[in-house]
Amino acid sequence: MTQQKPQDAGKGGRRSGPGRQTSFPAIDVSEAWDRDKQTGEVQDHTEMLHSLTYRGSLESLSDRARFPVSEDKLQPGAKVVSKLSPALWRGVLVHLTPADEASLALSCKSFRDLLGPEAWRSLDQPENHEDKIRFLSSMDGSLPGHLLCFSCSRYHLRVQRGQEMLKPTNIRNPIFNCPDMSTPWKKAPRTRITFGRTLPFTFVQLALRAQHYSLDHGISIDSLSRYYKDRDSDWTHQTRYAIVKGHLLMRVVSTCFAAPALPPAGQRHLLYSPEDFVPYFSVCSHWRDGELMPAVKCALSHIPKPLEGSGPQRLAENIKSRIQRPAQLVTLCSECRPLRRCPECPTEYLIEVKLMEDRSDPAKLFKHALVVTRWSDLGDGSSPSCPEWASCNGEAEFDSFTALGRRAIYGVFESQFNPDHIPGQKIVSMNPKKEKRGEAGHNWY
Repeated sequence: MTQQKPQDAGKGGRRSGPGRQTSFPAIDVSEAWDRDKQTGEVQDHTEMLHSLTYRGSLESLSDRARFPVSEDKLQPGAKVVSKLSPALWRGVLVHLTPADEASLALSCKSFRDLLGPEAWRSLDQPENHEDKIRFLSSMDGSLPGHLLCFSCSRYHLRVQRGQEMLKPTNIRNPIFNCPDMSTPWKKAPRTRITFGRTLPFTFVQLALRAQHYSLDHGISIDSLSRYYKDRDSDWTHQTRYAIVKGHLLMRVVSTCFAAPALPPAGQRHLLYSPEDFVPYFSVCSHWRDGELMPAVKCALSHIPKPLEGSGPQRLAENIKSRIQRPAQLVTLCSECRPLRRCPECPTEYLIEVKLMEDRSDPAKLFKHALVVTRWSDLGDGSSPSCPEWASCNGEAEFDSFTALGRRAIYGVFESQFNPDHIPGQKIVSMNPKKEKRGEAGHNWY
């Protein structure tokens, strides 16, 4: 019989039996992988997929915990500081504020030894009060149970943590126990809302801290809103707040039923408190200057008068009224209708006359009411000396038309609750002549 020769291994054959060897044909790389038509580079898709996987990077903190950096790569702070000469460090420290120096000394032991305790002692100087406030404010996030007191420049423990409630001015409502609380020249900063109601700056801090950090650091913004009736008049007030871009915005809507054709004495009795001759509704500290009060009195003059006369004359007036059917909705004139902005603080006013229901008088259920709405920007809560807060209290200069431009506080606030709301009033200056007479002027009275 003819003996069959085994197949050549180079042709892909194989032998069976013990110690068999398996051979595969040669693989051409250009056929197994794709080759770029322009560069001729071989593209291995498997290697590309593997490159997308996680390969133990040392970028995250968890990896640093599992794979700690060797000690030889860590340099002590003293070695870093010693890389620059003392003269060069002194040249750097000249450009730092006292608050920046104190923060640098607090960063590590090496910088503390370089700067010494004088970096902190200098903050107690009276001229560095603002720097001390800025230095202490940077610790707000790490002290949820404390609140910064701007009167004594210290952090105090919150005595009503999480339970702070805004109350009338005549009710004692301590947020913390400050040793300077009884000092006459160190009064807690606050702003007037309406007659008998103020907003302490501590509540501005609490509301903004809760927004920036957590609810444990302060209180919710909705807890500041109130609806109340004035104890000495017929005015009712409704307050609401919103936080927009780190600033606290306030809206106060004041309403009071007004009789038609009031004489000047009746208008003063309706508008002003007899104790301090300040309007019952919410106003900023510049309300006497300009045209705010004349515009309010102009709006009162638009309330329609009742039918006059008696007998046949009243009957004729009644028939004439039924034929003509005058509208009960009052349209204000061009003098009192526009939205007015105070040029010296971020505050805007809108005056309206609305037909509202008076349930206390069943004989005449619907009456005309005067409605004055105020919108104000109370600042970012960094300190009582911030431009918005200080200008609303008349303690700093502020150009509202330059700072706000065409952006109305009215539109920004209302858009937070009604995105489809479009402001329909033009904005005019409350004091176009920029007169500053204060109480010496007579136009407000």
